[in-house]
Amino acid sequence: MLVLVTILYTVISVWLAIYSFNGLYLLWLYHRKKANRASPPTPEIWPTVTVQLPVYNEAASITRLLTAIYALDYPNYQLEIQILDDSTDETTSIVQDFITNHQPDGILITHVHRKHRSGYKAGALAEGLLSAKGEFLAVFDADFIPPPNFLKKVMPWFVDKNLGCIQTRWGHLNRNDSILTQLQALAIDAHFMVEQTVRSRNGYLMSFNGSAGIWRKTCILDAGGWQAETLTEDFDLSYRAQLKGWRLDYLPDVVVPAELPPVISVYKTQQKRWARGSIQTARKLLKPLIQSGFNGWVKFEGVLHLTHYLVHPLVLFLLLLSVWMRFTLTETLQWLPWLTLTAIGPPLLYLTAAAPEAPDWKQRLKLIPALLVFSIGISLNNALAVFVGLFGPMEGEFIRTPKFAGQDQLISQKSKQNLNAIVWTELALAVFAFSSMVLAMINQNWGFVPWMFMYTAGYGGVVIMSLRLHQKTSFH
Repeated sequence: MLVLVTILYTVISVWLAIYSFNGLYLLWLYHRKKANRASPPTPEIWPTVTVQLPVYNEAASITRLLTAIYALDYPNYQLEIQILDDSTDETTSIVQDFITNHQPDGILITHVHRKHRSGYKAGALAEGLLSAKGEFLAVFDADFIPPPNFLKKVMPWFVDKNLGCIQTRWGHLNRNDSILTQLQALAIDAHFMVEQTVRSRNGYLMSFNGSAGIWRKTCILDAGGWQAETLTEDFDLSYRAQLKGWRLDYLPDVVVPAELPPVISVYKTQQKRWARGSIQTARKLLKPLIQSGFNGWVKFEGVLHLTHYLVHPLVLFLLLLSVWMRFTLTETLQWLPWLTLTAIGPPLLYLTAAAPEAPDWKQRLKLIPALLVFSIGISLNNALAVFVGLFGPMEGEFIRTPKFAGQDQLISQKSKQNLNAIVWTELALAVFAFSSMVLAMINQNWGFVPWMFMYTAGYGGVVIMSLRLHQKTSFH
């Protein structure tokens, strides 16, 4: 039994180190190749664009979204707006009233209201695709606010006929609302500023992030269209398109601000969907990727990209195995706990993302330790979603992320945190990690101490956020 535990602990430690070292590799590529590309010339004739807005019960943010879309600077007769509405609340009437009161000359506006959410967001986009007039399709979720020049800054890049999709960078409307939103913003900045930039500039496979991007219609059709087989239809379509030979690109200088989940319960729900959907996509496409004609390194990077949410169950297993390893480490394996601390890749990614983004990057630097322990604290929530993605059915309910448009009353009303089994298990893990840290100190297993401290702080911090939200929403 102890031999098996030792083998598992070693494999998991090395596996996590691979993800971390890959972060360092991406960071090296980012700094090696930072030159900005020259913008392509403005087209003589702007291509037709359909703006697709998949919405579901977005009463708080739909007016703000439509106002931003109507303000887009683009030739009216080359622009179509599709409101793909699956709502069951007052969102539908708000949309109808807005359309009635705002009729831009020459713009074709279509309001598609489905009575059944067949296929969820993927189903809505697929239905819109059937009647879309545009050669290109821009997609925005309800909490995004594209700037007026969005289309004119992005569309010239499609001069490359092999370019199937362009993703732009997400900004943050409510970055400074709380410690939770600040941590999310820093993590998202690392993804967009470093990872997406490196993948797009170095020929690696990348993904459309579900919003603030534009697709070439022929690319979507060639790749098999929007499919609801996974909960991350964007990730799925991105890889299918690239496996078909299409190229995806990323424009870091085009920023579209969006709303971050303001409370821990909403954030957990969003993360569950992303974790489960990413692993479902890996189940679906790992084999075609490995069998594809891409070179070995592109495949390797693609495998790490598709499976990146496996980090969460690996982190959880490492904690559970530590109770045995704490007392059984031989001198040969004393280095193992220190191997887990090679997770220097993520903090350096966060630092790189924070530095060019704002003049207060030194202040954001202080968030990096908190983000590291928070990433551990969310691991139980995400690990459970990964297990469902690995072993459960491919189909699942697409649970939308509620949008609040900064309305505190709505946050209190619609984000109630029930103290469910996950919260109590997180508390138990925090106690377990703290006990393990104390015992490791008593037994002078110093390699375990910093790691157990991070587990204690991570799970403990997430529990405190949940308890505070429960207290606040219960009071209201």
